[in-house]
Amino acid sequence: MIKKFFTQRKLNIIFSILAIIFMWLVWIAAYYIAGNKLIVPAFSDTAQSFFNYLGDGEFWLALWNTFLRTLLAFIISFILAAACAVFAKLSNCAKAFLKPIVVFIRTLPTLAVMLIILKLTTGNRNFSPVIVTILVLFPMIFSQMLAAADGIDTGLVEMAKVYKVSKKDRLFKIYLPLVAPNIISQTGANISLGLKIMISAEVLANTVKSLGGMMQYNNYAAEVANLAALTLAAVFIGLIIEFAISFVSRVACRWTAKEGGE
Repeated sequence: MIKKFFTQRKLNIIFSILAIIFMWLVWIAAYYIAGNKLIVPAFSDTAQSFFNYLGDGEFWLALWNTFLRTLLAFIISFILAAACAVFAKLSNCAKAFLKPIVVFIRTLPTLAVMLIILKLTTGNRNFSPVIVTILVLFPMIFSQMLAAADGIDTGLVEMAKVYKVSKKDRLFKIYLPLVAPNIISQTGANISLGLKIMISAEVLANTVKSLGGMMQYNNYAAEVANLAALTLAAVFIGLIIEFAISFVSRVACRWTAKEGGE
């Protein structure tokens, strides 16, 4: 069993490395096919730009600002989604009321919303991307939470009702402990998606001192290698976030299982 586990893990690492090599070869092939650095930059130029950014204080400031906005948008989205999910789970009327609102928010076109919010916030290019990111993350997190809650064993819920367990106890002693592992496991992907939406919104808003603003500047200046380097930086940050949250999730699940065994 242990041997099979380590063999599978080695295979996963090997195939992951092969995937990275494959994407690198596709990049090189696209560069030679395009034959124009203004369309597809050389990998060497992009790598040089990437490492140059690592020593640039403005890059780290922009990255920090973008990350803080993403974190703010995620926290607000999470709190709103959690509150709405609780009401929806405890009351069918609340669920029926919230469903069309969430569907409407989910189907809003991002570009149009960004332009509208820019006007509503009187051109505030720092806060408007946060609102756009919230509008994307909130319905998704709400649906995840509701799906996790609906996946709870109905027999356990019915038993709690039969024994007249209060809604407060049902929430904190049944629902939350059971849905927490699923919610935590999706947090990394949600923050990573939020980062992608945030950068896109910053590009549209041309937010200063942000990754999106730097991308827009390099786009105007036709610095394609710099633009590709910033894109790679955003990808790496997203991967780091996902791996970090995934590690925390595994540790939390193991701790929960250990506590439950005791």
